[in-house]
Amino acid sequence: MSPATPQMRNLAKRLMAYETGGNKSSGTKTPVAFHCCEKLRPHLATLMGDGGFRALLSRALADAEVPWLRAVHVKADGSLEGLEELHVQLDLDEFFEGRIVLLTQLLGLLVAFIGENLTLRLVREVWPNVPLDNLDFGNGGTNEETN
Repeated sequence: MSPATPQMRNLAKRLMAYETGGNKSSGTKTPVAFHCCEKLRPHLATLMGDGGFRALLSRALADAEVPWLRAVHVKADGSLEGLEELHVQLDLDEFFEGRIVLLTQLLGLLVAFIGENLTLRLVREVWPNVPLDNLDFGNGGTNEETN
C-alpha cells in the first residue's frame, strides 16, 4: 500500500504553496527546487541520523509514481542529485508535480514509520505558520483540496 494518500498530498500541497508563495517556480535555482525536502532534512537527520534520512528519501524516490524522479539520486549528504539536467528537460508543471509527489511520499513514509502525531509535530516545528488544524488523515479523502 502506498503511503501517498490524498490527505498526504493535501498536506504536501499546503507546504509547497507556503514555501513558493503560490508560484510554481518559487524563484529558486534547481538545486534547491525541492526546498521542502531540504527544510525537513536537518530535523529528520536529528531524529533518525543522516543514513536514516538518506534511506527514507531514497525510498520516497523509489515509490514515487513519477517516472522521471527515478533518475534522481540521494547523495551521501542527503541532497538530491540529477535535478539540474531534469529541470531543463521538463516543463514547469511536470517539474512542480514531481516536487509534490516526492514530498507526499516522504510525508506518507513518515506517518507510516513514526505515526501521524509525531509527523504533524515535526511539520509544525519546521513550518509553524502553516495552518494544519483541519487535517484529518483518517477521513477517507474528504479533506483533499480542489484546484
